Amino acid sequence: MLELFQYTFFQYAVAGSLLASVICGIVGTYIVTKRLVFISGGITHASLGGIGIGLYAGVSPVLTASVFSIFSGLGIEWLSQKKGMREDSAIAMLWTLGMSIGIIFSYLTPGYVPELTTYLFGNIIRINTTDLAFMAAIAAVTVLFFASFRNSIISIAFDETFAASSGLPVKMFRYIMITIISLSVVSCIRIAGIVLTLSMMTIPINTAALFTHKYTTTVWLSIFISAVTCLGGLIGAYFYNIPSGTSIIFLSIMLYAAARLILSFRKKRTLNKASHNK
Repeated sequence: MLELFQYTFFQYAVAGSLLASVICGIVGTYIVTKRLVFISGGITHASLGGIGIGLYAGVSPVLTASVFSIFSGLGIEWLSQKKGMREDSAIAMLWTLGMSIGIIFSYLTPGYVPELTTYLFGNIIRINTTDLAFMAAIAAVTVLFFASFRNSIISIAFDETFAASSGLPVKMFRYIMITIISLSVVSCIRIAGIVLTLSMMTIPINTAALFTHKYTTTVWLSIFISAVTCLGGLIGAYFYNIPSGTSIIFLSIMLYAAARLILSFRKKRTLNKASHNK
C-alpha cells in the first residue's frame, strides 16, 4: 500500500483530501450548527449550471461553477429576506434553475462530455495542481476568517438574535458565510462530486457531535474524521476502481453508524450496571 505514495497522482489526491478535510471540518460545523444544510444543498446542485456553462464555453468549469455558486448562494439569501418568498421556495427555485442550465449546456456542448460524470460523482484521482491551488486558497481564506472572527461566528451560529442585539453585523456575516460556503462546495466537487459533496460537509460533523458539544472541539474532531474517511475512501476507490466520492461517503456513513452503535451499547451497559448496583 505504501508504494501508492510514490505516484504523483496519489500524492495530489492525498493533498486534496487533507485540504478538503480542513475546509469541510470548519465550514461544515457552521452549516450543521446553523442548520443551513438545505441551503448548502441548493448551492451544491445549482453549481451544475456553472459547470455546464464552463464545459460549453471551453473555460475552466471550476471557475464558472465558483461564480455561479456564489450568485446562487447570495440569490437564495437575498430572496429569502424578501416578503412573499419563503426560504425553501428560494432554494428550490435556484436549485432547479442551476441544474436546468447545467443540463442544457451539457447537451449543447459538441461531442461526448466525459468530464460531467467526474463533476457529478467525483474522481479525486484526476485532481491536478490547479485544483490543489484553488483548494489551498479556499482553505487558507477559511482558516484565516474563522480564526479572526471565531467568537462572532460561534455567537451567530448558536443565536443570531442575541448576536444582533450585541451589535454584531449579522447580515454582513451571513453574506460572507454564504460566499465561503459556495466556494467550499466548489472546491470539494472534484473529490465527492455534486451529488455527494453535501454529505462530506455534514456526516463527519455529525459523527464528531456524538463525542462533544463544544464548537471548536467539533471542528478539530470533524477535520480528523474527514481526513481518515477521505484517505480510507481514496485507497478503496483505487483498489476497487470505483468513484472516490461514493467510496468516501460510504466509509463516512459506516463510521458514523459504528460510532453511534458503540456509544449506544456503552450507554445501555452503563445503565444496566447502575440499575444492578441499586
